[in-house]
Amino acid sequence: MPLNIETFSNAVGGNAFYKAITHPLAAEPARALLAKLKASGAVAIYDPHNLLAAFDALFPLDRTEIAGVFVQDVSHIGRKFRGHEAQPVTELPSQAGTVLIAAFDAGAATAHLRNLVNGSSVLSFDALRLPDDMLSDRSRYLSNLNFATNFAFFRDGDGHHTRLVTINYWSGYGGKGGYIWFTLFNGAGGAIAEWKEVLPSANASIVVDSKEVRARFDLAPFTGQLFMHVVGAAGHDIVKYALDTYGDSTDVLSCTHDANSWPADIYAGLPAPDEDEDVVLWVQNSHPHAIPGGEIGFNLMGDDTIAHLHEPIEAFATKSLSVSQLLPAARWPQQVEIRAGKHFVRPRYEVLRKNGRRRIAHPNVERNDLKPDAQLPKLG
Repeated sequence: MPLNIETFSNAVGGNAFYKAITHPLAAEPARALLAKLKASGAVAIYDPHNLLAAFDALFPLDRTEIAGVFVQDVSHIGRKFRGHEAQPVTELPSQAGTVLIAAFDAGAATAHLRNLVNGSSVLSFDALRLPDDMLSDRSRYLSNLNFATNFAFFRDGDGHHTRLVTINYWSGYGGKGGYIWFTLFNGAGGAIAEWKEVLPSANASIVVDSKEVRARFDLAPFTGQLFMHVVGAAGHDIVKYALDTYGDSTDVLSCTHDANSWPADIYAGLPAPDEDEDVVLWVQNSHPHAIPGGEIGFNLMGDDTIAHLHEPIEAFATKSLSVSQLLPAARWPQQVEIRAGKHFVRPRYEVLRKNGRRRIAHPNVERNDLKPDAQLPKLG
């Protein structure tokens, strides 16, 4: 089953709440919040914006003793969460020892509950907030502009390198200054480098080269992912880039582009290998918790037989998967579907030829939200 989270909607765009709770800097505060809830005894949960289930999908509340779930919207009354039917907030017990407000910018909600909580300890998702100097829009925490983020495949070692190139197009939308915050994760998901790059003048280039990064931080060879967060974004929250993969040999030179920063259920367009090739899929966990074994699957287009990956992938870790090992009978020009379950952003694949040449590209999101419009006239 895919994660019970909404990442992107064609109607409203990216989901800032999803970005907020999966940000690398939110991981430890989220675990600390879970520990507080576990130690608090019975906890009444107020879920005014229907965000609780999405938080639970990424940071399970299975060890929290839930005294009840309470909502503001009358249409949400009766909605179930972990065996509890949501009740109107007016029924929130005054003797509750701890109340969790499942929201950011919880000050207003806390004020509304003043006469109900009656001295209770009040916790909220504000415990996960990024520092103010990392916010592009300080007036509203869940502004999409506060989460102009993306991931990039990033490798350096054994004669292979990567170079990310983008530009400061936010200044063209009225952005004034700012910086990009980078964190580099190695293959095991450990953060091995962190730094800031000041945004240059409008439309000027920003280049991050793996050889330079490795030398600057005196790093061992790595194949992992680079997380970037643009502070000072304006106009939109999309982080576009080109990614060159190049090598010490002239046989290694290729280019791909941005990863699309919202995980999807299914990706399509992964090619099966030709006779003289291997195709390696680089799966890079986009979340601060492990992908359990059996959650990711692969099948040939048109065939519902799914081969599952039974090994877990740790938080923010990178794993290389051989298509030939996953689906031994698959051969070009067959194509493979990736059952990603919303665990990772659009992945990269690398075609390795026996003559040493390589090329890199990525599958694309396979839409599963398209429905026929019943109002369109039928032809014929």
